[in-house]
Amino acid sequence: MSGRPLVIGSRGSRLALWQARWLKGRIESAGREARIETIKTSGDRILDRSLAAIGGKGVFVKEIEEALAAGRVDLAIHSLKDLPTEQPEGLRVVCIPEREDPHDILLGRAGERLASLPQGAVLGTGSPRRACQVRAIRPDLLIKDLRGNVETRIAKLERGEYAAILLALAGVRRLGVASGGTILPFDEMLPAVGQGALAVETRADDRELAGFLAAFHHPPTAAAVGAERAFLRGLGGGCQAPIAAIAEVSGGRLALRGLVADPQGERILRDRDEGSVDDAEAIGDRLARALFARGAGELIGDAAPPAGAP
Repeated sequence: MSGRPLVIGSRGSRLALWQARWLKGRIESAGREARIETIKTSGDRILDRSLAAIGGKGVFVKEIEEALAAGRVDLAIHSLKDLPTEQPEGLRVVCIPEREDPHDILLGRAGERLASLPQGAVLGTGSPRRACQVRAIRPDLLIKDLRGNVETRIAKLERGEYAAILLALAGVRRLGVASGGTILPFDEMLPAVGQGALAVETRADDRELAGFLAAFHHPPTAAAVGAERAFLRGLGGGCQAPIAAIAEVSGGRLALRGLVADPQGERILRDRDEGSVDDAEAIGDRLARALFARGAGELIGDAAPPAGAP
């Protein structure tokens, strides 16, 4: 690995740049220079349509991965929940740092909870995953689409366009943009697969760089998100049905909770599984099969069940 500065590819949002600067700081503390190259993605350019309509969460990484494959950047940092379960040939995730809190947070009036929102209140979220879980608890609420970066979403709340909004707690904490709010327990709101985690991606043949970045890798987080992503992959990977999962690691054991719903959120299937942390991906696969056995295929539609599913 040469002594030239490493080039980190990143989206240009404030949160993405926070992540890139965090990585830059870690790299420089380990003795290498680094600089950040901002890249505008399709997901940043198209704000008037839902993510499902423009191709899913992969739209936040496509152009960055193209720059990485072409050698314009040396590595890329992503929010792991934006990264498709299948990577382009020639690229690989080599480092998953320790995860921030993966819960969702409800921002509204002080102390507001889902149960205490007024009848028919307008709740903002751009996530079908969040919307279907809200409907299961409060079918009376009016769910209104919410796009834009974290600051834009909070500004819309402050202008009174919404009674409350739902965001990932990790982004709110990293940016320090809101005080208060109510953290939603997993029994009420399961997060997106990989929420709160970061992924550092390189070219697959850059073994020297992968070795350098290994110092920032956090195996418990990697095991947890590995189980979650195996669950997502087993359910069809990029399907547009709402899917949520959270894995928790403790004492060599991994417990995984998962959810899949129909796109309208009218029917939700939930289940859980656990086992040795060494079997993280197998636990995710097994939970996907269990939900297929209970009818997940009907909710997902054209997604094929995983191999060996009943």
